[in-house]
Amino acid sequence: MLERILGENEQTAAANRADFEKAQVTVVNLMSSPGAGKTSLLRETLRRLQGKLRIGIIEGDIETSLDADRLEGFGAAIALVNTGNGFGGECHLDAPMVRSALPRLPLEELDLVVIENVGNLVCPAEFEVGEHGRAMVFSITEGEEKPLKYPVMFRSADVVVVNKIDLLPYLDFDLQAFYANLRAVNPTVTVIETSVKTGQGIDDWCSWLTGVRSSGPSQAQTV
Repeated sequence: MLERILGENEQTAAANRADFEKAQVTVVNLMSSPGAGKTSLLRETLRRLQGKLRIGIIEGDIETSLDADRLEGFGAAIALVNTGNGFGGECHLDAPMVRSALPRLPLEELDLVVIENVGNLVCPAEFEVGEHGRAMVFSITEGEEKPLKYPVMFRSADVVVVNKIDLLPYLDFDLQAFYANLRAVNPTVTVIETSVKTGQGIDDWCSWLTGVRSSGPSQAQTV
């Protein structure tokens, strides 16, 4: 049963990717645990890249439009997918869910689509959706052991955005131990340290996104 589900998902992911490439739009799958700060990061990203890239957002949540509402006002086209509405309340976006959002995005008029996946450290990593790159937001409030506990998520990422770095002086968090754990599961991953509050690293993150758009993932910082 699982093989059949994943097989059907892969077929739809391939159809999604074909549509993206036909429209010449690059797609990034943005994943994290709940509360890691990906919506805040995305909001700041839209503010900084407004007028530079034509961006669309597929916003995934189980319920509510709260995160989608926070992204309004920056010129991005936004398509909301609530998995609790017809998709069984799934804790991830799969390829068919993403496909359901495509008619609500003007793909031919966009350069970049960011898929803000449902907050979860397990399921989103297991389902391709037709993306060209995968980004993961990790908050230092989550603990340095997370790469070892959730290796599939960290292993699947092209870039790990280490967020809320401004809180480092106030937490019992071993940053070097986190990097050692991350290296153990994904030795070549790109890492960008960010703080939406202070602005640290946001330009590097935006440069990574524009790099994906222009020539594939670019190295911002190597662990």
